[in-house]
Amino acid sequence: MASIGKRLEGKVAIITGGASGIGAATAKLFVQHGAKVIIADIQDEVGQSLCNELGPKNILYVHCNVTTESDIKNVVDTAVSNYGKLDIMFNNAGISDDKNREILNYDSEAFKRVFDVNVYGAFLGAKHAARVMIPNKKGVILFTASVATETAGESTHAYSSSKHALVGLMKNLCVELGQYGIKVNCISPGAISRD
Repeated sequence: MASIGKRLEGKVAIITGGASGIGAATAKLFVQHGAKVIIADIQDEVGQSLCNELGPKNILYVHCNVTTESDIKNVVDTAVSNYGKLDIMFNNAGISDDKNREILNYDSEAFKRVFDVNVYGAFLGAKHAARVMIPNKKGVILFTASVATETAGESTHAYSSSKHALVGLMKNLCVELGQYGIKVNCISPGAISRD
């Protein structure tokens, strides 16, 4: 059994939205536990800085807009070409629109943008991760959902709805991908300090 400090030794992980917040904290933890990590993000300077901080041996940065399928395909292909496999796909990238609270004044384009990043981006991540995991009959696909799936009225309509959609996607994928030995799950954090 691997030591507690190296529980992810030999694993390869992609973390979307990995340059900051939950994604960056996860990247640090995964590297600490021995994983090879690819940060997929649109924050190029922040992502590269995190890679420099953690050392070039086990981490690299790939520019990736999760709403662009060719970007997602590229980051998955980068994992396979650099490390020979993909063990963990953490679809963490997400946004909110904190300005829109009331349905009558809700900006329709802002609502669509939240869904594009939070749901469509996660769908693309799962799709391309499954493409390389199914033949290997193993892997883990994770999503960042939210406590907003259990509470009401605290988040914007777009954010809350998008996180509910992720839970539904996760449940469907559990059924479909479980037969291939692929585990699919969500984390559902509450509010997190940005300190």
